[in-house]
Amino acid sequence: MDCCIASALCCFAALCVLVHFVCFLVADADFTLLWAALVGQRPESKLKGLVVWVTGASSGIGEELAYQLAKCGSRLILSARREDELKRVKRHCLESSDLKDGDILVLPLDLVERTSHKEKTKTAIQYFGHIDVLINNGGRSQRSLCLETNIDVYQALMELNFLGTVSITKQVLPHMTQRGTGSIVSVSSVVGLAGAPLATGYSASKHALQGFFNSLRTELTDYPRILISTVCPGPVQSQIVGNSFTEELNKPVATVGNQEHKMPTSRCVRLMLVGIANGVKEMWIAQQPFLVFYYAWQYAPTFAWSVTNMLGRKRVQNYKAGLDADSAYFTKPKTS
Repeated sequence: MDCCIASALCCFAALCVLVHFVCFLVADADFTLLWAALVGQRPESKLKGLVVWVTGASSGIGEELAYQLAKCGSRLILSARREDELKRVKRHCLESSDLKDGDILVLPLDLVERTSHKEKTKTAIQYFGHIDVLINNGGRSQRSLCLETNIDVYQALMELNFLGTVSITKQVLPHMTQRGTGSIVSVSSVVGLAGAPLATGYSASKHALQGFFNSLRTELTDYPRILISTVCPGPVQSQIVGNSFTEELNKPVATVGNQEHKMPTSRCVRLMLVGIANGVKEMWIAQQPFLVFYYAWQYAPTFAWSVTNMLGRKRVQNYKAGLDADSAYFTKPKTS
């Protein structure tokens, strides 16, 4: 009898492992986030009526955030440098939701101009009375080899991606601690957890964000209703590659490849909103085979190093051959 029970338990355990393995093969986010998507609170109910400030809202993930938040009924503050693009996004939000004109504030913002952040934050708070959620999405990526990259590019990446984000956060955070509630969500990257070739400066800026917000979270333990969350997307369909820094500050990216292999922006944003609605502190969002690298770096770093070095070599070779860096994993290098 005992043997039968033991056998049944072993079979059940094996079945659970098999189910988890199959789920992992088709997963596009970490299990905590997927579980929240399955049984957690819905963004449509949790985020309705909240005031959400989105930086980098004129394109890509930020633009899609605006559209989905509008459909959830959130009141929006849309910020980026290009005011005309922000007005376009606002029009689309109004057309595709029940929001009124006064529910969306277009607030042009340059993350590098840190002296303006205090006044911009004051304007946002005066308009709606408070800020419930700050989504730090603004930033730029990089496509260049370290040996060829001017030091000014590294400075620009840190000024924009790291110091600009920290500056806005420091302006909004006292308002949230005074109210005792709020959420600060920052878009990092898979390269904020692990390195990648052609992105030494970008990766450094995202590692800095990870360290800053992980440390900040521990400083705010006396404010349990303030969420500090970081989002680590893998490759996502957006304009981030075309807007990347290269080896020189004003030099454009030579090749922007096909985006089809990347995660749709709408899916990435939906998972982000699920994470915000359910208080997820760190979100890993990526399709396979990229998602497996998150877990490899977390639980098997030695193995991850060997695989990363192999794929990194291919990435550099394809970059030198004139192929898009992101699609290089799926493309054979050119031969002479």
